[in-house]
Amino acid sequence: MTDRHPLAGSPFPYRENSLNLFRLILAALVLFAHSWYIAGQGVGPQIQGENLGGWAVAGFFVLSGFLITRSRFRTSAGDYLLHRVARIYPAFLVCLIVTAAVFGPIAALVENGSLAGYVSTPVTPLQYIWGNLALDITTYDIGATLNTVPYPNAWNGSLWTLYYEFLCYLIVWLLGAWALFRRSYVPAIVAFLVSVLVWMNIGLTERLGMDGSFALLFKLLPFFLGGAVAFLVIERLGVNRWMAIGSLLLAVASIALIPHWGGQVSSPFLAYGLLYLSTVIPQPRWIAKNDISYGFYIYAWPIQQLTVLFGGDRWGMPIYILITIVGTVVLAMLSWFFIERPCMRRVRGRGTSPRTAVVAPSA
Repeated sequence: MTDRHPLAGSPFPYRENSLNLFRLILAALVLFAHSWYIAGQGVGPQIQGENLGGWAVAGFFVLSGFLITRSRFRTSAGDYLLHRVARIYPAFLVCLIVTAAVFGPIAALVENGSLAGYVSTPVTPLQYIWGNLALDITTYDIGATLNTVPYPNAWNGSLWTLYYEFLCYLIVWLLGAWALFRRSYVPAIVAFLVSVLVWMNIGLTERLGMDGSFALLFKLLPFFLGGAVAFLVIERLGVNRWMAIGSLLLAVASIALIPHWGGQVSSPFLAYGLLYLSTVIPQPRWIAKNDISYGFYIYAWPIQQLTVLFGGDRWGMPIYILITIVGTVVLAMLSWFFIERPCMRRVRGRGTSPRTAVVAPSA
């Protein structure tokens, strides 16, 4: 890094930032956005036809693209995959089991008065777990539960994004094996622009026979690759305040003024701006040490459904949202302390293989 470069800034403080807080806020925005659907109160606030939850997911993906690309540069191919699986899968699996073994029976008792037929009525609890094991969510309901709520037969409408996030992990895993990708940000920019072009022309790919999963991947992939581009730029030049302010203004303008693909094309700028904000906005010490955002994300929807089932939505949206936040935080903390953190510590404790071919001393 050189101070003579006109866009140079300070090295990104990987150990002293507020990304845990930012991710938690994004997870809370997803809960807020889903509250309107789940409580039967319409679609809630939207920007360019996308609810706030969709934009929060975009924020998740740009930050994840930044952090996951760094992980790919700093670990061997095998360790990278092991770390990614350990971070996302154990808590996901436990969430499926808890939904089928705890949440589902509670709903059956409230709605039907007994557990008769719960384990044998399709979709059975075991079918729910088995059908969703591969992250690709194909089954949302369990037996005769959630039939009486405004958003029926859907136990977790948030988990679908995890499949596409893991596909993004694999794409960065493959790109990271390419030496040029490590030496220059040009390949990352090209990959990002290609992903945006595919999304801009997604109607053509659908006419050529590509299904909805292909469209969803290319709706989210530009955000992830935008984060990867931001990582490569920041590793070389650091974070410049004025460039960050300009990036945020450009991102906001693109999202507000360009329908369909404005958010995707602005994602490197959105990533750069959010990363800068994470260096100047402080976060509580407890959140800095404990990242409960993933647990919050995966448990919010079922807690929201159960709250509706018990009539919590009848007290008005503010009270309903507050109840679901409290319940979700409790489960997110349990997930972090008993599943996520122990799994990550176990994997990292086995030793990693740091790469020497990083692009900057601060990596």
